[in-house]
Amino acid sequence: MTVSPTLQKYLDQSVTYDLIPHVPTMSSTRTAEACHVPGEALAKAVVLRRDGGYMMAVLPASRHLHLSALKSQLGHKVDLASEDEIERLFEDCDRGAVPPLGECYGLDVIIDDSIDARRHVYMESGDHATLIRMEGAQFARLTAKAWHGHFSTHD
Repeated sequence: MTVSPTLQKYLDQSVTYDLIPHVPTMSSTRTAEACHVPGEALAKAVVLRRDGGYMMAVLPASRHLHLSALKSQLGHKVDLASEDEIERLFEDCDRGAVPPLGECYGLDVIIDDSIDARRHVYMESGDHATLIRMEGAQFARLTAKAWHGHFSTHD
C-alpha cells in the first residue's frame, strides 16, 4: 500500500503532492527522522472520542497532545480513542498510520496553531513506509473548515 484509497481520492480532487518512500517506521517522530524532515513540519493525527462519536486533533510530530488544554478549548469531554476504534474508522489504512486529514473520513478536526504557516507539510499516507509532502498553503486549504487552537507541548 502507499496512499489509502480514501485519502488519495480526496487529495487528487484538489491538491498536488509528492510521495516520499521511506524505511518502515512505527511513529511519527521516527518517520520524520527517516525522511530527514523537521518534526514541526510533519502533521500527526490523534483520534479522539467525544459525544458518542469521534474527532481528530492534528499537531506536529515533535509535540505531544495536551489533553486538558484541548478539553478546555472544545468545551466538552474528549478522550483518546482506542487502537481498535481507530482501526474501524480508518479501514483502508495500516494500523497506526492515520493521515491527518479527518475530513475525508467524515471527522471533525482541530488543528494545533503550531502547524500553521509551514512552507511544506508532511503527513502519513495510510501506511508506515510512505510520506506525503504538500505546500503548507494547500494543507491550510484542505483544513480550512477545521477548528484551530493551542493544545500541544514539547517534551
